[in-house]
Amino acid sequence: MMPGKMNPRQMAQMMKRLGINVKEIENVEQIIIKTDTKEYIFDNAEVTVMDAQGTKTYQISGRPRIVARKEEEEGIPQADIDLVAEQTGKSKEDAKKALEKTKGDIAEAILKLTENWFLRYIFYKYAYCRGKNRQAYK
Repeated sequence: MMPGKMNPRQMAQMMKRLGINVKEIENVEQIIIKTDTKEYIFDNAEVTVMDAQGTKTYQISGRPRIVARKEEEEGIPQADIDLVAEQTGKSKEDAKKALEKTKGDIAEAILKLTENWFLRYIFYKYAYCRGKNRQAYK
């Protein structure tokens, strides 16, 4: 043990006494940190998790590739488009337009695509029932 430096075994014992557990996450393939203008992509990074009294801290070791973000990437995710199209029975193009109008709100997009149909259905049902009732009372 060198002066000013601590033996790794002693360090581990001291951390254990303080309630700090450190583990490495194995087989990490990729980590992406996204900001509004860039993406930091870590390939084959080493990730360590430190749990200190219930608070977890993640440490990433590695060299990132820095890539500028494109506006297209911030568009509507394909999974959302597929979900809205499936739920409404509309085309994927209609689903995408509805999601763009609702700023990505899936529930609102589904309502917008189905409300016209629903209103027509209610109107037809109301008019049909009313007409039927009129004939019955004449």
